[in-house]
Amino acid sequence: METVYLAGGCLWGVQAFVKTLPGVVNTEAGRANGTSNTLEGEYDGYVEVVKTDFDPEKVTITKLMGYLFEIIDPYSVNKQGEDIGLKYRTGLYSENPKHLKEAQSFIDLHDNHHLIATEVLPLTNYVKSARAHQDRLSKFPNDYCHIPKKLMTKYT
Repeated sequence: METVYLAGGCLWGVQAFVKTLPGVVNTEAGRANGTSNTLEGEYDGYVEVVKTDFDPEKVTITKLMGYLFEIIDPYSVNKQGEDIGLKYRTGLYSENPKHLKEAQSFIDLHDNHHLIATEVLPLTNYVKSARAHQDRLSKFPNDYCHIPKKLMTKYT
């Protein structure tokens, strides 16, 4: 099993979508790459992420990036749907340099004009979200989500 952290706007929808993907074993909502060890007050540069444990024999980083690009606008800076702000930027974060290289290769292949805003960065300062944010859309399916509902069941 391997782990990456995917960001695609509000983590509620991203987690609901990622859980449906082939090869994904477990997910956890959280925040990453901020400048403090707590989430009190402002997010201090954090991005909302979904910790994604996956079986590399069933899904590759390239495939995960392709899935992520199905639910985001990769050209949008700090905005997905109605969610606006630094914490809603998009990206793939990992402690594994191989993951970062594969994700960057995906970006490079799809970014002819150097306009893609999706980050590919090493993971720093991951903090798990509160229990109320874990699997939020499965508990409250009518809550707001920027991802179209038809995509939420595409891979189930």
